[in-house]
Amino acid sequence: MPGLLGKKIGMTSVFSAEGKNVPCTVIELGPCVVTQIKSVEKDGYNAVQLGFEEAKEKNTTAPLKGHFKKAGVTPKRHLAEFTGFEQELNLGDTITVDLFSDSVFVDVIATSKGRGFQGVVKRHGFGGVGQTTHGQDDRLRKPGSIGACSYPAKVFKGMRMGGQMGGDRVTTHNLQVLKVIPEHNLLLIKGSVPGYNGSIVSVLK
Repeated sequence: MPGLLGKKIGMTSVFSAEGKNVPCTVIELGPCVVTQIKSVEKDGYNAVQLGFEEAKEKNTTAPLKGHFKKAGVTPKRHLAEFTGFEQELNLGDTITVDLFSDSVFVDVIATSKGRGFQGVVKRHGFGGVGQTTHGQDDRLRKPGSIGACSYPAKVFKGMRMGGQMGGDRVTTHNLQVLKVIPEHNLLLIKGSVPGYNGSIVSVLK
């Protein structure tokens, strides 16, 4: 699907035509520059590689410097591939947030916030074990039984337990586009999107 790279600015709220206060996420979307065009003949598939945000040349590796020089663009910090663009694109072309001027819904791909090591109540929504009476006071947020005691005498793979939570690649589907502000490269999306403020997100049509 065609899309762009952007940066999550934060959340705010706007008033709808009906006068309702609607929470929304502000994303700085683009401008993105075409850094590579992949074809079936050469790469085995069709795709367009886009670059977002300027990078210092001293912080760019030598292979990437040659990659950007071949495309005739300045070094970029983030690269991603997208497919399905209707218009024909060439190396060095710039794509702006105007790509979503006629979009009603979009998909957003981002990395969720890292929560560290969490227990089963927060990580999986467990309700806790037992009650607070009869001397039980230290097992309210424990997972309870995790396996058989005699046979097979092991914990099965995939058992929901405490562990690392967050920091995953998350795709949120069918988010409503509230407003496109092309003069500031901003896209307002209803509701929340994964990631922290300032994180890089991919928005797909």
